[in-house]
Amino acid sequence: MIQLNIGCVQLNSQFDIEANRATIEKSIHAAQQQQIHLLVLPENACRMGGQKQLSERFDELSSWYANLAFQHQMFIVAGTLPCPYRPDGAIVPDNRLRQVSQIFAPDGKRIARYDKIHLFKAQVADNTGSYDEGRTFEPGNTTVVAKCDIKALNSEFIGTNSISNANQGGGQDSQIISVGMMVCFDLRFPALAQRLRQAGADILSAPSAFTYKTGEAHWQLLLQARALDSQCLVVGSAQGGTHYADNNSRETWGHSAFANANGDWVVETEQTNLEQDYALISTEFNKEQQQTTRQNMPIYNCHRLA
Repeated sequence: MIQLNIGCVQLNSQFDIEANRATIEKSIHAAQQQQIHLLVLPENACRMGGQKQLSERFDELSSWYANLAFQHQMFIVAGTLPCPYRPDGAIVPDNRLRQVSQIFAPDGKRIARYDKIHLFKAQVADNTGSYDEGRTFEPGNTTVVAKCDIKALNSEFIGTNSISNANQGGGQDSQIISVGMMVCFDLRFPALAQRLRQAGADILSAPSAFTYKTGEAHWQLLLQARALDSQCLVVGSAQGGTHYADNNSRETWGHSAFANANGDWVVETEQTNLEQDYALISTEFNKEQQQTTRQNMPIYNCHRLA
């Protein structure tokens, strides 16, 4: 039986990149102390606002995340970073960027890059009012499922026995945990979650920064719906609280949470955490148990329109 500890961080990132980085490092160290194997950080973890300036540090900050994954011997879904170039290295035209989520492995290598496909566009009854990510970002066009080889985890270093039976039975596939990658607004599109499941996903990562209003209305519903659509564990890592930049402010909903393959709301944070600058929650992921849920209701054998 393979059992992994999955972690989810909630942040209240501000405009100060270095202060945000210090908080991220604290949360990753805490995750290591809690023997977490795969950790998901929220969208815009390094900065809320000022994305063009932040994109100039994409390579530097990606290397920083890679080193953190190596130092703490865990898989890290590094929230998002704005990137000035496409996966093939071509510069994004029209002075726009890509919103990129990456996964780094315990050996310090990047194993996946996902460019956010669905860009947030809405009128919201808050201080910002009109949101249109398409003014800043170019949408990606490729779905990504990353294969995380749990043999890469140094169980002696991380101090846990939960993966000690990884090589006993179940075949080679049982040693791979596949992560389907999503970001925030992607959660509103069930076809993406279904396609990720069809591509072999066990877990869906969803770094997010939902507005307070849209989060209050739909966040929990969306996480549970996508979990039911895909029969995957969905990890909703969110921004929560008030964010200040350029004399403006915006409110995010928070409530980072897990929804399992049965649609259960497993555990969540509060909207904000006033006692510290981040919140960390975790849950145990049992691949064999999830497979039983899928076998009991084999919806992917019943699809007629997908």
